[in-house]
Amino acid sequence: MKAMILAAGLGSRLKPITDNMPKALVCVGGRPMLEHAILRLKAAGFSRIVVNVHHFGRQIVDFLAANNDFGLKIDISDESDYLFDTGGGIKRARVFLDGAEPFLVCNVDVFSSVDLKALYNAHAASGDTLATLLVSRRPSSRQILFDGDNRLCGWRNRDTGAVKSFYPGFDPSKHLESAFGGVHVISPSIFRMMEEWTGKFSIIDFYLSVAPVMRILACPANDGVEIIDAGSHETLHDAEMWLKKHGF
Repeated sequence: MKAMILAAGLGSRLKPITDNMPKALVCVGGRPMLEHAILRLKAAGFSRIVVNVHHFGRQIVDFLAANNDFGLKIDISDESDYLFDTGGGIKRARVFLDGAEPFLVCNVDVFSSVDLKALYNAHAASGDTLATLLVSRRPSSRQILFDGDNRLCGWRNRDTGAVKSFYPGFDPSKHLESAFGGVHVISPSIFRMMEEWTGKFSIIDFYLSVAPVMRILACPANDGVEIIDAGSHETLHDAEMWLKKHGF
């Protein structure tokens, strides 16, 4: 099974730590975020991983080499000269991810107890679904909106009131709100649909654009599953506590 770790971000919310290192190598519980992500994927049965790099990317390359790629096949998708954002980053890694089987994508700064293999298998068994997104009902300014069949319909920023949807007459009040959990499983057919999208773009914006014609489904986290975005100083502490609680 293949997976991609999105590790190219600038880590702006973790300054000044990220003034001299990439967010992916910021330690949580004594280990870099990237190491936690790789080991979780390895434990779930993923044998080939792609890591995209930009901010202090050489440090990530050296870290992986020093650890013999943790016994896996790890490829680097180099974005050193230009940061492609989440959607553009996935498209740029096509050479590593394309094929007959779905692939999983996760943010390097997300910590959770979700069963990654079960999420992957749920998508693989879902027929013609283009992507399956891990979501949860938790506080977040940015909410993804789904219908009663868990199909993606729109997006809303609760702080600014901004709404995005390609459905005519879309009414966000009639849809279920969930926060994206930073993990999704994607069918390789996505690359054919991305051909007209170039440069830097958000994967959520792409999903919204194709949602009326393709199935983009939510996979709600089960009760008891915790999801922590460790991309800020406050949530970095939460992730430390979570790791201690679970004995990692």
